[in-house]
Amino acid sequence: MKIGARSTTGWRATIAVAMSNYIEAGSIIAIATSLGFWQAEFGISNFAVGLLAALSANAFGAAIGAALGGPLCDRFGRKAIYTYDLLVYMAGVLLAAFAMNFTMLLAAFVITGIAVGAGVPASWTYIAEQAPSNERAKHVGTAQLAWSVGPFIGFALAAALAPLELLGSRIIFVHLFVVAAIVWWIRQGLQESQIWKDEAVNESLELSSTVGARGVRGLFSRKVNITALLFLGGIYLFWNTVAGQAGIFMPRVYDTAGLHSPVQQNLLQVLVWGCTVAATYFGFMRYADRVSQRALYVFGAALGIVGWIVLVAFTDSGISTMLIFAVLWGISAGIGCQAFYSLWASELFATPYRASAQGVMFFVVRTATGLLSYFFPTMLAATGLTTVGILLVGLLTVALIIGAVWAPRTQGKSLQQIESERYGAPVSAPAPAPITAV
Repeated sequence: MKIGARSTTGWRATIAVAMSNYIEAGSIIAIATSLGFWQAEFGISNFAVGLLAALSANAFGAAIGAALGGPLCDRFGRKAIYTYDLLVYMAGVLLAAFAMNFTMLLAAFVITGIAVGAGVPASWTYIAEQAPSNERAKHVGTAQLAWSVGPFIGFALAAALAPLELLGSRIIFVHLFVVAAIVWWIRQGLQESQIWKDEAVNESLELSSTVGARGVRGLFSRKVNITALLFLGGIYLFWNTVAGQAGIFMPRVYDTAGLHSPVQQNLLQVLVWGCTVAATYFGFMRYADRVSQRALYVFGAALGIVGWIVLVAFTDSGISTMLIFAVLWGISAGIGCQAFYSLWASELFATPYRASAQGVMFFVVRTATGLLSYFFPTMLAATGLTTVGILLVGLLTVALIIGAVWAPRTQGKSLQQIESERYGAPVSAPAPAPITAV
């Protein structure tokens, strides 16, 4: 069969694009579960471990990729990103699987991170643009579901392969290579986003009076965009600064709390992500199109705060406390900040700069996560879980307040209708034809 001859549409297209999130989360978990083995193998310091985490798909690497991929996605189309991003990703995870020293490993993490950063904003954009208006949260939730399944499988593999130590970690990176290769092949049949195509045609024919510049320049030319950037960036910044550390350093947090078995740490994370998968499917995907999004957001965010308070305040209670934390934090991640961020970020920006906006926010947020990642292992070892936990609870509380106060009312509306309400007219609409003398 000739590559590209088949057509990938509908739910198959949604799932194929959503796999960007599986690959992103999977690579973060592969790093998280292998850092201890790499540290022992190469004899590197805690600061070097922080550097690996900071420059990976969890932080700076993804930030750079998003800064590049978002504007390119708006300029050349959503499909253009999918032609190349997974090829770069496959090179990165393969290099990690066979890394023989710290330099090779660092390069692998940076390459993987750039590919992840380029792909994720494009995936949220594409899915939202192709989804029916009354099921947009359900379709966007597919990306959240894939993001949850990645860690669920990643931690399960880590627990099963723990006896192999570093070899087991290398096998996990090989598994990501295989998944990425399959997804890349399926994506070759993707159709371009129809909304983007229509807008591009209008602009090329000079029929649009309100488009302005594409990408980042157009994004910052409008006050309505800057307001949305501050709102969404605030939600994602404060939440992901916590989630980013938990995603990659949670085994160290459990160790600090008194759970020293790597297998038990990974099994706890399997529980976390199993709850996230269930909450995403049975909570966000089923109800976010039907109930108050503000109320669902607040409920999910509050569960996460309670979970961290329990972990910090009752550390001495042992495994029972960690089980409660795992359930609360897992459910929160399924119906809380990231799910709604990915939905609202696709709704609140017009087509010419929808992906650029997500790229800008992803860049800022992952940069902040990277800055904390530099110091998180050292801070955790030096100050203990209580001090670090209070900081994380504070950040989650800010994210809850921002979302509770400024949650938009976009539920059930088409993207064109939302554009008209926010910009005064559909941004991609053609201008009236000029009146000529008879």
